[in-house]
Amino acid sequence: MIHPLSEADYRFIRDLVYERSRINLGNHKQELVAGRIGKRLRQLGFQHYSQYCDFLQSDRGEDELVDLINAISTNHTSFFRDLRHFEFLRNQVLPKITSAPQVPARKLRVWSAACSSGEEPYSIAICLAEFFARTPGWTWQIDATDISTRMLAHGENGIYEADQVKLPQMEWLKRYFQRGVNAYQGHYRVKSALRSQIRFHHVNLFQPRYPFPSGYQIVFCRNVMIYFDHETQQQLLKRIADHSAPGAFLFVGPSESLIGIRGCFRYCSPGIYQKDK
Repeated sequence: MIHPLSEADYRFIRDLVYERSRINLGNHKQELVAGRIGKRLRQLGFQHYSQYCDFLQSDRGEDELVDLINAISTNHTSFFRDLRHFEFLRNQVLPKITSAPQVPARKLRVWSAACSSGEEPYSIAICLAEFFARTPGWTWQIDATDISTRMLAHGENGIYEADQVKLPQMEWLKRYFQRGVNAYQGHYRVKSALRSQIRFHHVNLFQPRYPFPSGYQIVFCRNVMIYFDHETQQQLLKRIADHSAPGAFLFVGPSESLIGIRGCFRYCSPGIYQKDK
């Protein structure tokens, strides 16, 4: 039996998570945190959260921190979540970028930050594949990043239960997915041609350096800023701006806004902004 999470242990875990990930749990998530990491305590054979806090401060604590962040981070996502964004991408963003004369080498680079289990970058990839099938001569690449190693592994595999793969156009299912057989019956896997266009990276958005160069024309960073305080949101927006090309488009979540956050992005549409040129 696991004993209740004390206020002191909660404060330690809350502050550690903030220090390492900048996720702001606040003062009222004690029950949520206890539920999220209770399974990890049972796996380690601990009955008290104080034992887990001591473990986090031990020699093995740095490795355990990855499992803690995996448990704490929220990973709700779906294919083509907030379809309006993907329609804007197809109808507004891609035509503007491909008609601009200054794009170097006719190459499009997209960053899906906080990609979770991969549904977002694969949705973007389908949009790009469809668009560039009619607009030849371009190459494109998506960098997908997340703080959760568990979610990244899921995304790299590209395997989803059949009821998860809900697409705006049914013909895309046959075009971009393989139906599972035997042990994978009832599942679909993203075809290798599409998977090869996406590179998955384990990234903390606030680590000193990113494992990829700057210059993205499109950035999806949706449903991320809601977990950060104002100062952290400001820092994140600056980092996104530093890694974006002039005129780049930024997509944020429907409940997120850049109002009150200093930066070089101007409003285009709900949840969509463009960097100054």
